[in-house]
Amino acid sequence: MEPGLIWILAGLLALGAELVLPGVYLVWAGFAATGTGLVLLLAGDLGFGLDVALFLALLAAGVAGSLAMRRRTGAASRRVNAPEAGLAGRAATLLHGPDGALRVRLGDSEWPARLPRGVAVPADGTAMRVEAVDGVVLVVRPQPDPAGQA
Repeated sequence: MEPGLIWILAGLLALGAELVLPGVYLVWAGFAATGTGLVLLLAGDLGFGLDVALFLALLAAGVAGSLAMRRRTGAASRRVNAPEAGLAGRAATLLHGPDGALRVRLGDSEWPARLPRGVAVPADGTAMRVEAVDGVVLVVRPQPDPAGQA
């Protein structure tokens, strides 16, 4: 069998395995092996040592490109699924749980909550503003009364 076809087959197997075992680890090896196979089909057999060197060069280029692209997207992409990305600054309603623990209703769900130091515990139903997220606990502060500020 043609060495280029073997490389392409190995690359397609790695890409197929990436579908079953996702994680973007086999995708670069699959692309590099497929690219090596295409080069070998176009240029002819280079010898096993140069074939492997070409594969490693394509693999390194793919990984380096991926890392550069990840660095360029930066912190904005890492915050997409972070809890504080969508919760800080939102309005919530204070509740007291059956055990006396503070909770807030935010949208259609309830979250455990805590107040910053020095803030008195208001009554149930008080409008709160989420200041931060500490694990799964929302740090909340009472919202100022807009009628009282006028």
